[in-house]
Amino acid sequence: MGNIVAIVGRPNVGKSTLYNRLIGQRQAIIDDISGVTRDRQYGVSDWNGKSFTVIDTGGFVEHSNDIFEAAIRDQVRIAIEEAVAILFMTDVTTGITDLDDQIADMLRKGKKPVFLVVNKVDNHARLLAANEFWSLGFENTFFLSSLTGSGTGELLDALTEQLTEDAMPESDLPKIAIVGQPNVGKSSLTNALLGEDRNIVTDIAGTTRDSIHSKYNKFGKEFLLIDTAGIRKKNKVYENLEFYSVMRAIKAIEDADVVMLMIDAQTGMESQDMNIFKIIIRRKKGVVILVNKWDLVEKETNTARDFEQKILAKLEPFNDVPIVFTSTTEKQRISKAVDKALEVYANRSQKIKTSVLNEVMLAAIEHYPPPAYRGKFITIKYVTQLPTHYPSFAFFCNAPDHVREPYKNYLENQLRKHFNFSGVSISLFFRQK
Repeated sequence: MGNIVAIVGRPNVGKSTLYNRLIGQRQAIIDDISGVTRDRQYGVSDWNGKSFTVIDTGGFVEHSNDIFEAAIRDQVRIAIEEAVAILFMTDVTTGITDLDDQIADMLRKGKKPVFLVVNKVDNHARLLAANEFWSLGFENTFFLSSLTGSGTGELLDALTEQLTEDAMPESDLPKIAIVGQPNVGKSSLTNALLGEDRNIVTDIAGTTRDSIHSKYNKFGKEFLLIDTAGIRKKNKVYENLEFYSVMRAIKAIEDADVVMLMIDAQTGMESQDMNIFKIIIRRKKGVVILVNKWDLVEKETNTARDFEQKILAKLEPFNDVPIVFTSTTEKQRISKAVDKALEVYANRSQKIKTSVLNEVMLAAIEHYPPPAYRGKFITIKYVTQLPTHYPSFAFFCNAPDHVREPYKNYLENQLRKHFNFSGVSISLFFRQK
């Protein structure tokens, strides 16, 4: 579940190119100008039926020599703590540099599996030169060319063998995480829910993780709050590191059933918020958006309704999402936020009877049948819900490959219209009957 793979290494060794290969977004801009990779720091990769989150640490370092070696060492430290595996990237054209040696040293001391990737090995002479990298002492050493992609398959095979389907802490309670940018008010929400002193909290230690699952049990509501806010006071060093907060957010999302994505009412939905939102949706988790610090917004010019419309427009096409306006300092609408999250949890775990599903959906299909494809009529005979953790449905039809995107959207909208899937992404599959 919490499979996070971090790519570390010096600048310009090709981290972004490898990252783009892994998450299959060739269109991401690859450029050595500092800051270009900033928006593309994390994404989801699937290989051999295993899914994992890839983090490219390259986008997180400012290029000025004095701070930059320190920053890279910091990142390697964080990666050793937070990731399940590390891809350590080097460049055959420069050979082993001092910084490579330092990074290798840190990684050997850490206890995480390391895959040494020697990049730009794209001809015979470079293949011979690459052998010097075995001297760094990593059993898993791979030569590849991330531009042409040769060697990536072997690397991914070895990597996915390391990834386990994590055993979640045994609990049937809903798991709710609070994520958002630094200083948006996550800690004050956590404190408002669990009480400042947190001594009423029973900590159920995450099995292989260090995020604390705190049990909330008040007002007849029970759930586990995945608390990343109050962990590790000792790591004050990392507090301002954007990289660190992104790591924590992704870990929390991986662990959760429902994610409360907290945004700042004063800035609205920013690109970093959108990135996190996309990951929540890609990982098929439930989501509630909390607009915090609403008490600080000038109400004359900004009604909640206008604000909500703006957010929903940004979330297109998936905008069937509950939005709650909160003020954690004033403790406003906090219980409403919890109610919404538990509602979304219920929406996500509902199982619809096949008879009801067919009655509703076959009528909708009859009302607006799928458009013919190249003169071939498409008939959908039967619908059933699949036994997955989140809502997914199989539609059995004569030509599954020819059902077009707009029609899939129509079917999804019909499902949303008749059943409550607010805050939940759903998947439709078309199968040969």
